[in-house]
Amino acid sequence: MVPLRRTRASSGFTLIELLVVIAIIAVLIALLLPAVQSAREAARRAQCTNNLKQMGLASHNYLSQTNVFPPGAIAGNWGGPEMSWRVFILPMMEQNPAYSNLNFNVNECGNGGFMNATIYYTSFPTFLCPSDGKNRDGRFPLGVLDTPNGAWPVNNNWIPAPGTTNTFSVTVTNYNMSMGDNYLVLALGCPNPWETPPPTPPAPPGFIQRGWPGFWGTTNAFMGMSGTMRGFVDYSTGQPPPSIAAVSDGTSNTLLVGEGLPDQDANNDFWDFTGAGSGTTMPLNLFTGNRPVAGQAPFGTCDFTNRYSYAARGFKSMHPGGANFLLADGHVQFLKSSINPIVYNALGSRAGGEVISSDQY
Repeated sequence: MVPLRRTRASSGFTLIELLVVIAIIAVLIALLLPAVQSAREAARRAQCTNNLKQMGLASHNYLSQTNVFPPGAIAGNWGGPEMSWRVFILPMMEQNPAYSNLNFNVNECGNGGFMNATIYYTSFPTFLCPSDGKNRDGRFPLGVLDTPNGAWPVNNNWIPAPGTTNTFSVTVTNYNMSMGDNYLVLALGCPNPWETPPPTPPAPPGFIQRGWPGFWGTTNAFMGMSGTMRGFVDYSTGQPPPSIAAVSDGTSNTLLVGEGLPDQDANNDFWDFTGAGSGTTMPLNLFTGNRPVAGQAPFGTCDFTNRYSYAARGFKSMHPGGANFLLADGHVQFLKSSINPIVYNALGSRAGGEVISSDQY
């Protein structure tokens, strides 16, 4: 008699079971991905905050040695050394070699710049925000106006990279000193909803002044403007940098340095005075990434989405909802894009006499 054999069902998953498992995994990934991205951005934002804190310590070390804040820039209307505030705090940020190798007796532009070419082609991670995926690690290629990668042709753009004869690029940064609430655009004839029309101040009755004479802090005949530097940056005239006493609005209520985006500002330059600052009359995170089309002149444009427009000098970042700022007392504050524009302008001025409290921003 042949014994009966029991057959066992083959083990394993059916196709439907596999599809269900895959679907569950996909859902879990979809749920976890935002949390992972949020955690990564939190880490990048923390690094950005740390960068600004280092600049704050360096600025206060400079202040303790000289009794004034770092000059926003030194300049001579393109006739002499034209360096930004970032240069003067390099020794306080463990960058003594770079600072010591700079020749301050030559003009940055043209032939004089060749003496500093090696340093001009140096970028510093501390001056770059890790959340900005378009800062190219601090090096932008020089291009003509109509190319997507074009950069503003100033200082070391005219100097070939060491060891080359025709390779040009510019060192960029994510951090600009505050021009405060001086005019950024309207003084040059571009009507906009953010700045009070000149020749006032004061503003008409019932209005609060937004934008004050002194194009980018200028106080001479340059571009036909006169005025007073209301922040910490003077564009072209070399006004004396402010002391602590000159920050009469309070160092804890006055912006010193904030974030910018090189890809959205054709004037961005680490070394040169033209790229030294940004202002608060433009809305926070007003993006200006567009390039001019072929044949369109970028200068004097009133296209506020254009990276060649003067509106590009507003503060902005890639952090969701706002940007980090270093205040004059050394602490770092995240300001929301929705900040009241009157409060934002008041934070920009260092001696405007406005009364604001920390719960307003």
